[in-house]
Amino acid sequence: MHMCNIGTFTSNTNDILKNSYWLKRWKEFLGNKRLKYEFFITVFLLVIVVYSFSRYLLFNETRAGAIIDDPLQVYFSAIDLNELIFFAIYSSLIIGLISFSFNPRQLMMAFQTYTVLVTLRMISMYLIPLDPPRDCIDLQDPVVFMMGTGMKIVKDLFFSGHTSTSFMLFQVARNKYLRMYFLAATITVGISVILQKAHYSIDVVAGLVYSYASYQMVRHMHAKYHRFETDHRHKRN
Repeated sequence: MHMCNIGTFTSNTNDILKNSYWLKRWKEFLGNKRLKYEFFITVFLLVIVVYSFSRYLLFNETRAGAIIDDPLQVYFSAIDLNELIFFAIYSSLIIGLISFSFNPRQLMMAFQTYTVLVTLRMISMYLIPLDPPRDCIDLQDPVVFMMGTGMKIVKDLFFSGHTSTSFMLFQVARNKYLRMYFLAATITVGISVILQKAHYSIDVVAGLVYSYASYQMVRHMHAKYHRFETDHRHKRN
């Protein structure tokens, strides 16, 4: 009787997996050789860029930077909003990864956009080295702390990574409720890092611009390649 129940449970589990919408989407996606190679190359490049960024953060902390007289931040003292910031950004990341995983193309686009975004952020931080505002409250981000191999990171300023990442999720998402959540998270994070004086206001504005540019670059690349692939197929036929 016990073995029978186990057999029934295993059979039901297999049936659920076979009929899984999520599994069907991934099988269909990975069944396309071009998309499969593109996805694995994307993940490989993402890992390389994120690792390089973690090494760059350590180097960036040793550089002398400028302090900006922010026209907004002269009117208030820093407010500790770490908990609100990290709830907004990491809840968005978790929700985004789970929801995008049901659409492999969308997940791949998110990975590609983030890869471009991090690359641009390294270049921008190198070209525009900044020191944090005078009375800033550090962002207590455990992920950045681990990426920096245990060293406190405070000079990753231009441009705001948290703001640009949440805005990237807003752009990639297609579901209107997800877009509303990601937009609210972007606004929350952007305002909060300014109030906490963890970033200058220009860092936040630039984060939105760079995030938009990164997404448009990837979207344009997809559209152009899709046209090329379609034209190539027509010529062959």
